[in-house]
Amino acid sequence: MSIRQKGDLIDLDKVKLPTQLSGELLAKKKKRDAELKEIIQGQDDRLLLVIGPCSSDNEEAVLEYARRLSELQERVKDKIFMVMRVYTAKPRTNGSGYKGLVHQPNVSELPDLINGLQAVRKLHYRVITETGLTTADEMLYPSNLVLVDDLVSYHAVGARSVEDQEHRFVASGIDAPTGLKNPTSGNLTIMFNGIYAAQMEQNFFFNGAEVETDGNPLAHAILRGATNEYGENEPNYYYDNVVKAIEQYEEMGLQNPFIIIDTNHDNSGKNYLEQIRIIRQTLINRDWNEKIRKYVRGFMIESYLEDGRQDEPKVFGRSITDPCLGWPKTVSLVEEIYSTLKKTL
Repeated sequence: MSIRQKGDLIDLDKVKLPTQLSGELLAKKKKRDAELKEIIQGQDDRLLLVIGPCSSDNEEAVLEYARRLSELQERVKDKIFMVMRVYTAKPRTNGSGYKGLVHQPNVSELPDLINGLQAVRKLHYRVITETGLTTADEMLYPSNLVLVDDLVSYHAVGARSVEDQEHRFVASGIDAPTGLKNPTSGNLTIMFNGIYAAQMEQNFFFNGAEVETDGNPLAHAILRGATNEYGENEPNYYYDNVVKAIEQYEEMGLQNPFIIIDTNHDNSGKNYLEQIRIIRQTLINRDWNEKIRKYVRGFMIESYLEDGRQDEPKVFGRSITDPCLGWPKTVSLVEEIYSTLKKTL
């Protein structure tokens, strides 16, 4: 039993150099990042959608999706702000299976992490520079943050990571919105403690050095449902669930209270079509309860070019991890959200 080094130490500057933003492209990203920050802070009342494939397994399919999403974003930009999911590292419950682009830049070949790091940066860079969108990714490995922190505009801490000390502390040093999901148990106190830790100043060892952080006031909650002791899904987007989450937010006095409803995972039981109903119900709840409207201001949606999922990458633009809404349904859903928001005074 051992850990064996397989290659030379990574030259971070060399890896980043070909995909660094500058000039007008960097200015455009900073502008969108400032808009996103204002949404989290409640200074911009647009609804946030963190939307895109479950996993970004195919560069060209992801870019085709991004081009379409960019056009859709332009049509709804006065009411909806989209950040595209470009998720490149996937948590695996038992450690097996496809672990994301960072592990396998080519799904049909063996893991290749060095080329995977370059593929991750290239994909985020191309989405930003070719479509004008900004991107979200899951911070599965905190030590990898320094490889993408200049490109990624929204970071998510997943259900399996939210209780981990290092994830919480690193989140406290991110200068960007960071959503923390409730754990698979559904225990909201764990999530809110994670948000509290992420909003505080912290001091710890990171990448071989002692560091300190300023705290991240943009850390916030993502409700993604739970799995009970019998393996059954327990959604937490329902009216009473959300009201209880808001009560905990208020009791803890956290900064910039903001709730995103994850419409897939245990909220939908991974039935991707349920995402449509979950959003409809949440919009009704927002209309019914002013406090829910104030706090619940975003959705996380898993969407790709084709409906559903597949075990092998045979159909272009169909997920090889969790099932996603296909493009026609995505357009209809976003237009429905937009129409509902336009009607709301």
